[in-house]
Amino acid sequence: MPEMPEVQGLTTFLTERAVGRTIVRTTVGAIAALKTYDPPNTALHGAEITAASRQGKFLVLSCGAELHLVFHLAKAGWLRWYETLPTTLIKPGKSPIALRVALDDESGFDLTEAGTKKSLAVYVVRDPQEVPGIARLGPDPLESTFTREVFGGLLRGRRTQIKGLLRDQSVIAGIGNAYSDEILHAARMSPYAIADKLGDDEVDRLFAAMQTTLTDAVAEASGKPPADLKDAKRRGMQVHARRGEACPVCGDTVRSVFFADRSLEYCPTCQTGGKPLADRRLSRLLK
Repeated sequence: MPEMPEVQGLTTFLTERAVGRTIVRTTVGAIAALKTYDPPNTALHGAEITAASRQGKFLVLSCGAELHLVFHLAKAGWLRWYETLPTTLIKPGKSPIALRVALDDESGFDLTEAGTKKSLAVYVVRDPQEVPGIARLGPDPLESTFTREVFGGLLRGRRTQIKGLLRDQSVIAGIGNAYSDEILHAARMSPYAIADKLGDDEVDRLFAAMQTTLTDAVAEASGKPPADLKDAKRRGMQVHARRGEACPVCGDTVRSVFFADRSLEYCPTCQTGGKPLADRRLSRLLK
């Protein structure tokens, strides 16, 4: 799933390449992906893209102050950029393309989604806050106002596992499964640690790991075209999606815990005192 660093990379790319261009047409390839009808997607035709921005894992293309194309790539979505947009006909339901956007210099992009579970979402709105997922977002962890004190306040009173809290978009915006694994590994912390029970030193360590991990990942994504962002993300991972490989810090074997539709990865030596986690959601450390 694209998370904050990749979406920021796409935002930077579109700022450089699409802002200032006029949308000639939009073609909907997956009706279910379009979540709004007023304004219609055709309202974008003839509109100039004036800004690209990121809110959590949502990307916002603004056409002035009162018209915005917003999309969330979900688990298997992506943006495919073309310097010369293909002219092939899009057949709804017969293609991975959810939306095609054509620009006035013959360039453009497709929003695509792989797999059978379709979650990619597209909105055309007058205000990004009309998008429910944006309206409920917590603070962005890379904003200057997101201090260690703010972070500590978010943890207080939350008797939930820290892995789940980091992924909760209403608490902190932009972090998903992959970067929560990476942050917890960098902080040397179990994904099952309870947020409200963390000591001051642990909160300090977790906050520093979050800032460093995300800042480095955003820097790595900056300046890369969409086609290169996924590989850049994979190369930067220390434990996520590296089950069975050696931890680059201590050499122990990276382990996984599997859930219904995802998994988490961690290093026992770095994070759980050398003890493997049982492979079920609410498990404690094995005795």
